[in-house]
Amino acid sequence: MTDIFTPADILLPREGTDMTKWAAVACDQFSARPDYWQTMSEYVGKAPSALRLMLPEAFLNAPDTEERKEALCQAMEDYLVGDIFRNIPDSYIYVERTLPNGKIRAGLVGKLDLEAYDWTQGSRSPVRSTEATVPSRLPVRAALRRRAALEMPHIVLFMDDVDNTVLPLAAGSGEVLYDFDLYQGGGHIRGFRVSGEQAAAVKGAIDALPGPIVFAMGDGNHSLAAAKEHWEALKAAGAPMDHPARYALAELENLRDEAVEFYPIHRVVFDTDAGGFTETLSGGDTGALVAKADELASAYVAAHGGHVDYIHGEEEARALAARTGCGAWLLPALDKGELFPHIETSGNYPKKSFSVGHSLDKRWYVECRKIR
Repeated sequence: MTDIFTPADILLPREGTDMTKWAAVACDQFSARPDYWQTMSEYVGKAPSALRLMLPEAFLNAPDTEERKEALCQAMEDYLVGDIFRNIPDSYIYVERTLPNGKIRAGLVGKLDLEAYDWTQGSRSPVRSTEATVPSRLPVRAALRRRAALEMPHIVLFMDDVDNTVLPLAAGSGEVLYDFDLYQGGGHIRGFRVSGEQAAAVKGAIDALPGPIVFAMGDGNHSLAAAKEHWEALKAAGAPMDHPARYALAELENLRDEAVEFYPIHRVVFDTDAGGFTETLSGGDTGALVAKADELASAYVAAHGGHVDYIHGEEEARALAARTGCGAWLLPALDKGELFPHIETSGNYPKKSFSVGHSLDKRWYVECRKIR
């Protein structure tokens, strides 16, 4: 299938914007650390910021969640009429991200055709989910996308580009669109415009990638599934096939990149009686261990009370587990070489089975795109 991942009309802040204040890490990070987001909010102040266009999951159950949603949708409208953005038409953006550990990870931002994607278990679509999608988590996200004028991607797609045919064609020869340090130890990021004949060559290499799986999800599983749900609803209501919501902005990375590293997502139970916390995990493949951890966590909460959260980083999980009324199950990292074969033969892993890097390694919101 061709035309799965194509150039887009991408919005970036105008020159002169403080980009360190503009960029924000993916909303599903620091979910147990509202203080991180509060500190960043104080740092940003009234400057234009992607932080004002997203809802950190740390506040999903806050008393003012609905007010926060209204505020971010209004901020999108205000930014669009307030001359905050410049348009980068019909382009990819080649991204070089220097991670906190010093490794450089390459990626390509473009738009994914949602017609090529199906998140359901057993799907044979060219673009596959990699972890179980929880249907009950989609309506809220789809409703927010329905209200939003803009999208910002923390969606990461993987290609298994064995011969490294795609990203070298895009690498760093176009206009430098941004080049700045990320907030509070997030590393450094540079973006180069890929357009015209160069974009056509990149697209040709993408279209030539072998199947049956062209792309597999690396991050943002539920965000992409919600985008799909929104598009299907629009299509059923008679939206034209060239509607902007047919597509989702994403970053494409090569699974073979040495800087793409998989880390576990640990299970931490909060506000419980941790006195009986004795179960350990051992044996089996990663998927089986994750399923076992989820089973144990659900049973423990049912017996002792509390709630479970998903924590990136062993050090943070151990620190949280050391608190009164907390405990954790620490999980191993998935071997990334298993990803494509497992998805093809066995389908999705359990939800929250792996993370592409630690919290500050995750994708940062920089680019935007109009979706209505």
